[in-house]
Amino acid sequence: MTTWVLVADNSRARFFAADKAASPLIEVRDLAFPEARLHEGDLVTDKNGRDRNPGGNAHGFGGESEHKHDGAERFALQVCSELEAARTSGVFSKLYVVAAPAFLGLLRKHQSAPLRQLVAGEIDKNLSTRDSADIRKHLPDFL
Repeated sequence: MTTWVLVADNSRARFFAADKAASPLIEVRDLAFPEARLHEGDLVTDKNGRDRNPGGNAHGFGGESEHKHDGAERFALQVCSELEAARTSGVFSKLYVVAAPAFLGLLRKHQSAPLRQLVAGEIDKNLSTRDSADIRKHLPDFL
């Protein structure tokens, strides 16, 4: 049965398939989340709130990367939904996940238990812009 390889970061997810254990990778799907490439200031139109304490010092409120993290969280959920749909359709029997370290954690968080059981290996590297031959070199010889 087919093995899938997910290669992702917080702005792009690429899905590859290999029909046999030593087969080259064939890209079957590509998801993009261009919002992740924007600067935080481009995502929000308002400045953080300000507060003055009695000593006269001003303090800012709000996390600077809150919106970027929320976007990455939504994208990880979308990627896992795509994987779950493929799993329930029987499209693949084994999955390798190659993702940027922080995004890998978000993917783990959103994987269902049955999907997690199909994960044969994980690599915490950002290879999302690499070609399929280079990605294949980072995976086991026999998928």
